[in-house]
Amino acid sequence: MNRIDRLTAILIQLQGKRVVKAAEIAERFNISLRTVYRDVKALQESGVPIGAEAGTGYYIVDGYHLPPVMFNKEEAAALLTGEKLMEKFGDRSSERLFSSAMQKIRAVLRSSDKDYLESLDANIEVFSYGRSNEPEQGFPNRFLSDVQQAIAMQRVIAMDYYAYHNSTTNRREAEPIGVFHAANSWHLIAYCRLRKDYRDFRIDRIKSLNLLELKYNRAAHLTLREYLDQNHNHERPFETRVRFTKNVARFIQERKYYAGFVEEKDAGDHVEMTFVTSSLEYFGQWLLSFTNEVEILSPEPLHEVMRSLVRAVQAHYSK
Repeated sequence: MNRIDRLTAILIQLQGKRVVKAAEIAERFNISLRTVYRDVKALQESGVPIGAEAGTGYYIVDGYHLPPVMFNKEEAAALLTGEKLMEKFGDRSSERLFSSAMQKIRAVLRSSDKDYLESLDANIEVFSYGRSNEPEQGFPNRFLSDVQQAIAMQRVIAMDYYAYHNSTTNRREAEPIGVFHAANSWHLIAYCRLRKDYRDFRIDRIKSLNLLELKYNRAAHLTLREYLDQNHNHERPFETRVRFTKNVARFIQERKYYAGFVEEKDAGDHVEMTFVTSSLEYFGQWLLSFTNEVEILSPEPLHEVMRSLVRAVQAHYSK
């Protein structure tokens, strides 16, 4: 990237946040801090009102706006790919909002770039191995945008939540700290006022949700990253391959998705399935219910997990 393009990109980055740290600019463009200082000074000398807060970062003085910058065709294509992904991995609210945003982006593109997108649109597909995109009966699956709003505004939420493990619906008030996507579902991490602790709520298990006028102090909670580091292992998931007898495979079509199902193939008298899980122990507990109707193909550590679980069960019922 030449310097003129970088200066324009830095200006756009400064307009995207209230305050931008010099280290953020350096990391994005792979340049030194000294180069950042020179570039910001060059923008200031050209008349852009950039202020600086010692130890915090740079900001653009209120009232200054860069004229609209056109997307190039590669950026528009990247956003088109994002739209395809959102269709499969978003909920109904985020899918609608992303589609609306893409319509606005298409409206300002040059004719040649619109043609470029049209030629790509029908030739990009995203397949989601898991549950259908259609929400289950009784679960609207349209609350992701509301949850994001609550996080940004530090608002307490009230929701009717269905707990799958005991098939009950409870009214909860919670202070949301973040969302993440794993195993084909969006998850909300929030401080539950009923349980007085952090909880992981699957957003597609929320039956109704309202933003309350109550505010909470985000600084009093863990960050999303801190929570995930302490409680989850989503950055290093385990891929597992198992072989079910067809006798049980036909009975687990819905249940398999909750275990992180990815794909399956017919193997004669058996069905081989691939899963992705963040916990071998949790996955092993699920497999234990199928006794000798399932065989583990990989990974090897899962065999030891199963042996440990069997020993624990045997010890329990031998008393």
